[in-house]
Amino acid sequence: MVLAIVCPGQGSQSPGFLAPWLELPGVADHLQQLSDMAGIDLVLHGTKSDAETIKDTAVAQPLIVAAGLVAARVLLDGEAVSHPRASEIVFAGHSVGEITASALSGALTEADAMAFVRRRANSMADAAAQTPTGMSAVLGGDQHEVAAAIESAGLTAANVNAAGQTVAAGTLEQLQALADNPPAKARVMPLKVAGAFHTEHMAPALGALEQLRPQLQPRDPAVTLLSNYDGGMVVDGHANLDSLVAQVSRPVRWDLCMERFTTMGVNGLIELPPAGTLAGLAKRGLPGATAAAVKTPDDLTAARDLMTTEAAEEGA
Repeated sequence: MVLAIVCPGQGSQSPGFLAPWLELPGVADHLQQLSDMAGIDLVLHGTKSDAETIKDTAVAQPLIVAAGLVAARVLLDGEAVSHPRASEIVFAGHSVGEITASALSGALTEADAMAFVRRRANSMADAAAQTPTGMSAVLGGDQHEVAAAIESAGLTAANVNAAGQTVAAGTLEQLQALADNPPAKARVMPLKVAGAFHTEHMAPALGALEQLRPQLQPRDPAVTLLSNYDGGMVVDGHANLDSLVAQVSRPVRWDLCMERFTTMGVNGLIELPPAGTLAGLAKRGLPGATAAAVKTPDDLTAARDLMTTEAAEEGA
């Protein structure tokens, strides 16, 4: 039996979502430390900033990574790699959430993760400002017809999340063309992001991340970590950093991570905040698995119960 702990990507944030977490012992101090590492007031943005402010890529990405790190410390009563069940947990993150997962697995220190996501966020925001671009989810429809429609509109399938959910990315005109002519039995839903992430439009951001690389000290993961690139297991810290850099302008294959969960026998999944999307995909795409979305501290009990249940089943 294997438990997956997963970290969401950009677009999952909402105003004030970190406010209830700051009521827990140690969280405010931890979040302030992460704010100092990232050079941005994450306490303010996680509690008081409005939707438009936290939609900004330069704010959203550090905020989402920090949210996962503080919640994981509470959930696991300390560092993930020192948890008694660490060897039975697989970590994975969607898009920017892969940075969170890398830190939880020990492949990056928290300081390096926050430095990386801050540079990533700023450089991707700069790239997005060059041309008005965005992303839209294509829900439903035949997989081949959806792929053909995305290509016909000049867009890129930037996120392949699961059967029936692909995210198209490109210029606003291209996205409008897709919305005006959606694939049969599919609907097109604009996402709350400020650019065509994981496409060639983000290529200018690669140079900024390469400049940061010498300042980072990647390490081999101490626990199981999956890659957005192909769903494969990450075993080398430097290769993981290479992949995190390249991920900025290449598609995210969450569907392949889900396939790997299946082959690994994952039957329990916990999504860290701002949670909901990945747990929802798991409920549809991992038959027989139990998924828990940790949105607020009130959800910790269910998540811990899931971890305890998994442990009991393994000892049976």
